[in-house]
Amino acid sequence: MNIFLKTEDEIELMRSANLLVGATLAEVGRHIRPGVSTRELDAVADEFIRDHGAVPTFKGFPNPYGSSFPNSICTSVNDVVVHGIPDAATVLKEGDIISVDCGTKLNGYCGDSCYTFCVGEVSEEVKKLLQTTKQALNLGIKAAVAGGHVGDISCAVQDHCASHGYGIVRELTGHGIGKDMHEDPQVPNYGNRGRGPLLKSGMCIAIEPMITMGKSNIYMMPDRWTIRTRDHMPAAHFEHTIAIRKGEADILSSFEEIEKLEGQNI
Repeated sequence: MNIFLKTEDEIELMRSANLLVGATLAEVGRHIRPGVSTRELDAVADEFIRDHGAVPTFKGFPNPYGSSFPNSICTSVNDVVVHGIPDAATVLKEGDIISVDCGTKLNGYCGDSCYTFCVGEVSEEVKKLLQTTKQALNLGIKAAVAGGHVGDISCAVQDHCASHGYGIVRELTGHGIGKDMHEDPQVPNYGNRGRGPLLKSGMCIAIEPMITMGKSNIYMMPDRWTIRTRDHMPAAHFEHTIAIRKGEADILSSFEEIEKLEGQNI
């Protein structure tokens, strides 16, 4: 395992990349409404990222099956957990939820964040799923302190979501991040406190709870990217990139603009 600790200068470069991701997600959020296709949202994100001097890290990203991701963001609607491919045929409708995952590379360093948006009015049941997943992310970040372990983060996420009866996807994890979008260590959303790699000041990681309303079982679509819940119940996904500190973690990405757009905190 190769875990690269970042200098203060590197962390500031990563902050710039991650704040751009937050701004991109907010820009996409301004276009989320019934009748809009996920391909249209992808075009908005691609233009916004490039206009700000960065490149979308997802576009062309390879998977183990020999295919490259064709778009600039992942758009995962309803029962799609992650890696949904934007297309013209997927048109948002009232009551949907859509997780928009975005990555940028700016001045040699990566940003990565995800937010699950409501399309118009959604059910109270779905709102609770989103609230709980976002709370779990915040609890995971609170547990991410130098001197602790990755398992402290994992356990915080698991305990909160399991206490509400939700499924926790085990096959997909958070990750280290820096010059490459995916670095060591992996950051699972389940585990035991005091276990896993030691958290050290200067580590940069992406924490990303992927939580299902029903069972946690998932499957991959024939496109070799799209991951869905087997019971077709909705899934939520929130992600922040953080830097580990001796005190509380430094959140490098931001939901602030998105939350202003929503006019409320989920």
